Amino acid sequence: MVPLLLVLLLALILFGAGFALKILWWIAIIVLVVWLLGFVVRPAGGGGKRGRWYRW
Repeated sequence: MVPLLLVLLLALILFGAGFALKILWWIAIIVLVVWLLGFVVRPAGGGGKRGRWYRW
């Protein structure tokens, strides 16, 4: 009975980790898209130079 519970616990942990990693991949893709859009839609800065859309 104990080995069966250990296998089920391991499967549950791996499923949870896989779900968390999938969410992190989606967040990384969204951040990358926003970052790339920042190069396209950045406003013009002083003196006609194109500035950054973020402050850091």
